[in-house]
Amino acid sequence: MYKHADPKLWNGRIDDATDEKSFRFHQMVHFKSVDDLPQDKNSFILIGFASDEGVRRNKGRTGASKAPNEIKQMLAKLPYNIGEKETIDAGNIICEGKKLEEAQAELGKSITSIFRSGNTPIILGGGHETLYGHYLGVRDFLGTDKSLGMINIDAHFDMRNEDEPSSGTMFKQILDQDKNAGYLCLGIQEFGNTRSLFDTAEAYGCKYILEENITENQFQQTFEAIDNFAQEHDAILLTLCTDSIIATEAPGVSAPSPFGLESKTVRTLLRYISSKKNITSFDISEVNPTYDEQEKTTRLAAILVAEVMKHMG
Repeated sequence: MYKHADPKLWNGRIDDATDEKSFRFHQMVHFKSVDDLPQDKNSFILIGFASDEGVRRNKGRTGASKAPNEIKQMLAKLPYNIGEKETIDAGNIICEGKKLEEAQAELGKSITSIFRSGNTPIILGGGHETLYGHYLGVRDFLGTDKSLGMINIDAHFDMRNEDEPSSGTMFKQILDQDKNAGYLCLGIQEFGNTRSLFDTAEAYGCKYILEENITENQFQQTFEAIDNFAQEHDAILLTLCTDSIIATEAPGVSAPSPFGLESKTVRTLLRYISSKKNITSFDISEVNPTYDEQEKTTRLAAILVAEVMKHMG
């Protein structure tokens, strides 16, 4: 179900009422429906995906459906230091009950509409099942012939073989149906995935870097892997599963990680990947306000979203 943007989410401190260099997000954001976007403005379009169903199916902690609005409220307070691009809140797609597949399809259609209007989608999940809807929209816009690379910052492969889609199945779903898709996962944890999942990832040609190896040689090997992967594909979509971040810095997630990546490391990765010329879009998933501590995780999520927007600009 599509729900229009709520302007009441966007408020915060006002340092100056007229000087745009002093403005914060809440003073700059505009509100449009997905069907009424400006044409060829290359604006950032925020679209939320309020879903817990994939996490529930994956036996995780539910609560991520609250994240899109919580992230918007935190983003509203940040200085608008992302360049000249316009930002539009286009509302949320809401997963009703157990209708995950329908909601993912609706998200995909909305993302395709954003691309066709000449703008850039920034998707705020939701569980990591958000990624499948994100993929549907990108693939529909690109067509079937172009190669699509998926870069996932995550502790988990999300390549489970289950009877129904969940927040743990998306990449296997995609690779099963799309011969022109590739997968690079950054931040994988050895004790966050079974040996069977490692075998599945290798069988499907998934490229990955373990969490403890990300910062080797000051990111040199990681950046080389990203460069090579980006060069192999016509387009790149970027997804961040917030449970990749160490639990002390991101406690409000669906699956907290005591040995996750430091937030500064994730920021470095996001800055580097989002500056690639063939990047199409970004989603952030698995923020779970129900389990957050003093808004620590939603604040971090909002800043990381702003970082991506600045470097995609």
